[in-house]
Amino acid sequence: MMKRTLPILWQRLVSGGETCDRCRATQREVEQAVETLKAALAPLGLEPLLEIRELDEATFRADPLASNRIWIAGRPMEEWLDADVGRSPCCSVCGDEACRTVEVEGVTYETIPESLLLRAALIAAASGLGDGGTASPA
Repeated sequence: MMKRTLPILWQRLVSGGETCDRCRATQREVEQAVETLKAALAPLGLEPLLEIRELDEATFRADPLASNRIWIAGRPMEEWLDADVGRSPCCSVCGDEACRTVEVEGVTYETIPESLLLRAALIAAASGLGDGGTASPA
């Protein structure tokens, strides 16, 4: 059986080789979720394909909510989860910008936990959209 890919794109601000604690923690969660998905999706002939993008400071300043953003099968993660995007003060690298949060079922997350990523990816896989579509936003 030919493997199809489930594209996952995660992007965050990197300034002077550093990222903030929120994004650093999310990176660990994203990488763990991809490992879990490899095992979970293999029997379905699906393989998660992770792309990590760095945003420069100018891009971040123009749109702080672009940092710590995740797409699965070409759609924002929050669409798969019927979640809301918010913002809260961050730290160090982000300066005084309010950074992305995601609210799911009344709970606000600054770091995106593996459990949310897994839920969104499994919904995407079940919908049949994990068929080699692009990981890039439109």
